[in-house]
Amino acid sequence: QVQLVESGGGLVQTGGSLRLSCAASGRTFSSYAMGWFRQAPGKEREFVAVTSRTGDMTTYADSMKGRFAISRDNAKNTVYLQMNSLKPGDTAVYYCAASRYYAGSYNGQDYAYWGQGTQVTVSS
Repeated sequence: QVQLVESGGGLVQTGGSLRLSCAASGRTFSSYAMGWFRQAPGKEREFVAVTSRTGDMTTYADSMKGRFAISRDNAKNTVYLQMNSLKPGDTAVYYCAASRYYAGSYNGQDYAYWGQGTQVTVSS
């Protein structure tokens, strides 16, 4: 079992930045690829980014490339999402998730564990 707790969400103006954190319980954090997803009201859940078990591989959704950066610290059992140049369209609940696949996946169904989410609101 892995428990995930996100933090760092909040209200920010267009063009601003936020850094999300996701802390994992347990001693097997490095056994999981870690992904970030988001869901806006009335929309389907959307892939944001993923980092492999060791952090040597990262993948981003096209709309986040160059603005968002995912990283992890296996010694701290934590994965981060640095979000820059935020836009109102980035407003959503952001979730971290853990996948047994080495490099993770775009598909939320490949993730076994999910956090409760943290709200990000970008004002215009």
